Amino acid sequence: MKKIIILFVYLAFTIANAQQNAEYTVKGKVVDKTTQQVLEYATVTILDAKTNKVLEGGITNRKGNFSLDIAAGTYNIKVEFISFKSYESKNVTITKDLNLGTINLEEDLEALGEVEIIAEKSTVELKLDKKVFNVGKDLLSQGGTVNDILDNVPSVSVDAGGGISLRGSGNVRILINGKPSALVANNGLDQIPAETISKVEVITNPSARYEAQGTAGIINIILKKNKKGGLNGSVQLGVGDPREYRANLNLSYKADKVNFFTNVGYRNSNFFGEETTRQTTTNNGITNGLTQNNDQDRNDEAKNIFFGGDYYINNKNTLTASFYHTFLKNTDETRLNYSFLDATGNIDSTISRIENYKEPQNFNRLEMNYVKTFEKKGQKLEMDVQYDFWNDDEQERIRQQRTLPATTNFTTIRSDDVESSKDFLFQANFVSPLTKTSRLETGFRSEIRRITSDYMVHIDDQLVADSDNELDYNERIYGVYAQYGNKVGKFSYLLGLRVEHSDIGIDDEKRLFNDDKDYTNLFPTAHFSYEIADRTDVQLSYSRRINRPAFWQLNPFGGLTDFRNLRAGNPDLNPMYTNSFEAVFLKRWSKFSINPSIYYQHTTDFFNFVTNQTADGNFVTFPVNLDTEDRIGFELSMTYNPFKWWRISSEFNFFQYDQKGDFNGQNFDTKDEAWFTRINSRMRFKKGLSMQTSFNYRGRNQNGQTLQKAQYFADFGISKDIFGDKGAVSLSVRNIFDSRIRDVVVTGENFRLESERKAIGRRVSLTFVYRFNRKKGQRDRLPD
Repeated sequence: MKKIIILFVYLAFTIANAQQNAEYTVKGKVVDKTTQQVLEYATVTILDAKTNKVLEGGITNRKGNFSLDIAAGTYNIKVEFISFKSYESKNVTITKDLNLGTINLEEDLEALGEVEIIAEKSTVELKLDKKVFNVGKDLLSQGGTVNDILDNVPSVSVDAGGGISLRGSGNVRILINGKPSALVANNGLDQIPAETISKVEVITNPSARYEAQGTAGIINIILKKNKKGGLNGSVQLGVGDPREYRANLNLSYKADKVNFFTNVGYRNSNFFGEETTRQTTTNNGITNGLTQNNDQDRNDEAKNIFFGGDYYINNKNTLTASFYHTFLKNTDETRLNYSFLDATGNIDSTISRIENYKEPQNFNRLEMNYVKTFEKKGQKLEMDVQYDFWNDDEQERIRQQRTLPATTNFTTIRSDDVESSKDFLFQANFVSPLTKTSRLETGFRSEIRRITSDYMVHIDDQLVADSDNELDYNERIYGVYAQYGNKVGKFSYLLGLRVEHSDIGIDDEKRLFNDDKDYTNLFPTAHFSYEIADRTDVQLSYSRRINRPAFWQLNPFGGLTDFRNLRAGNPDLNPMYTNSFEAVFLKRWSKFSINPSIYYQHTTDFFNFVTNQTADGNFVTFPVNLDTEDRIGFELSMTYNPFKWWRISSEFNFFQYDQKGDFNGQNFDTKDEAWFTRINSRMRFKKGLSMQTSFNYRGRNQNGQTLQKAQYFADFGISKDIFGDKGAVSLSVRNIFDSRIRDVVVTGENFRLESERKAIGRRVSLTFVYRFNRKKGQRDRLPD
């Protein structure tokens, strides 16, 4: 493994050094002539003055600046940005560093289709404090959901059940437009269409501005926003195999004082899964076995509607209000067949079990946002009020029958879990520059949440004793923060402190699970960066984080689909705390960028899932607190543009972890390593044809009981612009080799469980999009 890391670093720096052959620097800044807004990702090219051959090129950064290296000579310099007239300066003689100053581009809607070299965002942007994945250019996620997008984001992975992890850790906080959302619970992100997402930010060491929740870091999903005046919109239709029907209508109208927006979407998708499990148990010296085969047909039907508006009170005050509603009906049929083996390995009995499962979900959100800017440049106040309310009704209907050695009558099992939640959030942030280089930022956040779960089980229409219970979860979190940032020459720093008070209680009507936790914590953060040279930066950062248990991790009532393998929450689970350190290096050239980082995390009371065998021979898995986990890792991200039409991005992550702790007299100490890698290739040809491929490999990893074997999968997408860039047709194939198989081995005292699960097979999707009064690359305003 060390050789692999050394090889990656060696190749990266070899390619990097090959780029450094320039003698002089050409730089400048690109802005919109009318609004004087900086134009990020404008394309800048340097061409031979005689042959007009492209010799060098690049894009502007988030401040609109660009810098290119070129040998002495005479050149033509061209600047382009989508829907703007090109800027060109001919026969420019370069014998020393050249500063072109501010370049003003004028909007030109009619000329868009005539430009051959179109400015576009890179699929992955590498920034000092975050990684940004731009969804608009990602062909693999078109026609999918947020989970499909996240599974292509650097450092992020999504398992077959929708579980999201960052750098191999599932203790990550998911935000939508910088704010928490109840949609994150119960795999709700799979309800959000991919076409509503603008970009995803991966923040591995957040500053004090962000809430402290999420020991692995934060994933912030940014939704699209309309910027074009007048009436405009788009229609998207899609079909797929297995059956998948999608439709999405997006409209917006923007005038001087108002901006109205709405989005209506529908999705109906089928999924087919299968699983094989082998259990071996030893009791009193006698070994018995079980072979289990499951297969599942799942249908998801989702309907979404979103509408709202911005009101521009004046040029310094904006008020936004919106409402979002989604309805999801999840309908499953799962068939389970159990073959029980005797000590000689022969089948001595079999059980057949069929589960019909329905889960209608209703989610609603009301939101208001107020933004005020001041005369002082950079001074801004922003306030948000958000109210989420949803309900979720899980209905299980099971018919079970013994088929060997003799056929018995069916037993019927029925469980109902009616959950509802109300979540109120208020937060405010105020930023004020103190000097030209320094600023002070302060803020306040309050979140109050109440979740109710009413659970009961019937067998043959008889209520099971002690199975009915109503559980209430109350959470109140209050936080304040302040942070100070400054820049001295090439050195920048940001120091912050966040204080959060948590008041969390869980109780039930039978008074079995009363547990209140009330605590106040300090969360310091520190970020330091130094610009070694142009486009070369190094950063050091530190943050203290918390991970409070989610409701599903506390709720002791789980489903009954597989009575041999149950999952349950732990009402006594305590929060875990992490001190996180990271060192990052970032170097960018016109065609190549490299971003290695080293990170270390020390966690106390970390969560670990434990599997125990019950007295009746079944198994239950639940979370517990162990003592400590130390994790040290190396991450390397690279992008390379061998040609203007071809972009390659890749990442490699290797980490070691040392976990210590005991539970119920059993030791769970584990010391192991894991790694994963991803490579993505995107080619853009003439006449609007694009192609993208992605390959992922995740190495084996193990904790105290569970070994998860290696996994690989590949995706492919192709897209063609039609109707003069007003429309596009895209074809994507996810999981080309049907290789996304979760292969797990769980071992404990006197038992061994082996399972191979395929929850998501190969999926083929065809998507058509048509835009009216909107050009390719323009954004929509969709649910926050």
